[in-house]
This record gives sequence, C-alpha cells and structure tokens, in this order.
Amino acid sequence: MAFHAAMLSGLVAISAIFGVVNAIASDNVTITEGGWDYARATFYGPSDGRDGMGAACGYGNVFDLGYGQETTALSTALFNDGAACGACFEIYCSNAPQGACKRGSIRVTATNFCPPNYSQTQGAWCNPPQKHFDLSMPMFLKIAEYKAGVVPVMYRRVKCWKQGGVKFVMGGNNYWTTVLVYNVGGVGDVKSVRVRGSGSDWTWMSRNWGQNWQVSMGLLGKSVSFEVTISDGSYIQHIDVVPSSWGFGMTFEGKYNFH
Repeated sequence: MAFHAAMLSGLVAISAIFGVVNAIASDNVTITEGGWDYARATFYGPSDGRDGMGAACGYGNVFDLGYGQETTALSTALFNDGAACGACFEIYCSNAPQGACKRGSIRVTATNFCPPNYSQTQGAWCNPPQKHFDLSMPMFLKIAEYKAGVVPVMYRRVKCWKQGGVKFVMGGNNYWTTVLVYNVGGVGDVKSVRVRGSGSDWTWMSRNWGQNWQVSMGLLGKSVSFEVTISDGSYIQHIDVVPSSWGFGMTFEGKYNFH
C-alpha cells in the first residue's frame, strides 16, 4: 500500500411501477447535491486500482461487480459500521499546498473501510473522529498529484447512477441464506432487506457485514423475492427475481433500480 490511510428531511418517493415500486414517508435525509464538508484523502493499491477494494463491504473484487476504479474506503467517522457501503460521494481537492491539487472533481462509491491505527498519533488519517477517504490510486490522481500523498478535500453525498437493476448474489447453505446486494442507485446505501421464498411470508434479514444480508432459513428450490429499502426510506420489491433453480454463488438482476 502506498499511503494509508444533504440534506433535507421530508418525503422520499419513487413512482409505482405495476405495484412493485413503492414510496413511503421518511424522516431520514434526502440526498441533495449540496452540503459540502471538509475531509482528507489519500490513496492505496496499485496504479490500475485493481486490488479488490471491496472486502469490508462484502463486495470482494469491485471490478468483477462493475464498480471499476471509481471507489473509496471510508474512515470510521464515515463508514458507520458498514451501513455507508454503496453510498456515493463527490470529492475535490481544496486548500492544499501549491501544486498539489488538480482541477475538477471525482465521483466514487464507498466499497471498503480504512481502519484506524491507534498506535500512531501522526499521519493516522483514518483514526476517529477524522473524516477521510482512502481512494483508489487512479481516482486520487484525478484530483491531486502523486507526490502530495495526502490532501485536504471537500466532499458531499450525491446520487448513485447505476446501469441496470439492483443485483443479488446468493449464498449460504441448506439451513440459512445470505445475499449480497449491490449496484444500488439513488442514495446507494441499503438500510434494510426483507426476503420471501415461494409459499412463505416476508421475513426481515439482518446485516451480516457491509451489504451482505442473512436470514436463518434455507431457500434452495424456491423462487426468492427481495424488498430492498435504502437510507432515504425508498424501497423496491423485486418479486421472484431469483428463480427456483438458483444455486449458491449465482447472481441475479432485478428489473428496477432507484433514481
């Protein structure tokens, strides 16, 4: 590793589509493309950004999931115990020493955690309460010079714009089921998930880690539906998105996404 390292209350709605996409009132925040705040940024990983950068959120290799280089790890102050996984940010370099910043901003998805280092008091940028982004090297180099190493930045939450529908990777065993939820648009970070196997009722899943969710029931041989709720309160029901012939490790894509 090289260097280690919105908001308005109201009603959030998405249009109903054949009774599958719903809207609910929420006293959570709505992402408005404003609300700039201060942080710092570093980078880690190889020059092509292909080091996975998704472990703490459960994504594994983010290139395999289509996130590419446009990713960041978050410090404890931003990571929120994994609840922030999937959130999107706009970042630009600001007030750095002369020659350190480049013009323009980047947009990245939170896919990993930048762990604190309590043995250090200097240069431990990811220690609480500091807000810090540990970017993939290609993204860091879009806003700052390599030699700078660490730069002050301004950041804000922004909407995530994803191609296609929300995606689900099935896992677990005969007795319990896990799902990785990714490629989520809108505010990006998933707040809760419910699951329903064919012939059964909706059941809440619990967060395993990051955007991996689990439930203590086996669903092999059943078609599976998911209800995904994001942090602004919007939700979508993906009915029978997983066919009864599914197997562990298989990925399925819903018809809808958040906007």
